[in-house]
Amino acid sequence: MTKPKSIGITGGIGSGKSTVCRIFESLGVPIYYADDRGKYLLKNNQDLVQSVKSIFGEESYLADGEVNRSYLAEVVFSQPSELEKLNALVHPTVAKDFEQWVKEHAGQSYVLKEAALLFETESYKSLDDVICVFAPKNVRLARVLLRDIQRTSQQVRQIMEQQTSDQVRRELATYSIQNDSRSLLIPQVLKIHKQILKSAGN
Repeated sequence: MTKPKSIGITGGIGSGKSTVCRIFESLGVPIYYADDRGKYLLKNNQDLVQSVKSIFGEESYLADGEVNRSYLAEVVFSQPSELEKLNALVHPTVAKDFEQWVKEHAGQSYVLKEAALLFETESYKSLDDVICVFAPKNVRLARVLLRDIQRTSQQVRQIMEQQTSDQVRRELATYSIQNDSRSLLIPQVLKIHKQILKSAGN
């Protein structure tokens, strides 16, 4: 069985990655949701749990074994160095988990790894190609405020500022998708799907 091509899919907050992923899934492409998987591993990977407890304290987890998200968020978001420590534990664990997942999908032409911080964590370097979803900032802001009613526009703008700029994303992406509410998504996805299959030798 041949190893499938590993393609990243990313984009800024509110760019509409999830919508694009659903179209790829309808084409039968397996998708690894890195952020969801990271949350799962934080709770269920015992090596990771012990590492987090040893660095951030036993209070990092609640009595029922759930991650104490409010405590951890308070610690890591107030101090960038603490966030780096947490990322240094989580990201390698996710990377290893993804490698195993790719092996389980041998025989597929390609798989997608969906992650919000593909460029920020430099995990894109371990992938064959990257698809980036773009949308204007005002469109993204409106989408997030509609979706996450607990967030303020200032908070969303802060997140945008912390993420990689669209200019850098364009330079690093192999394929681009415009999701500006005017451009049709399905034809763009189908075109990229065909290009990837061709490059994978199908």
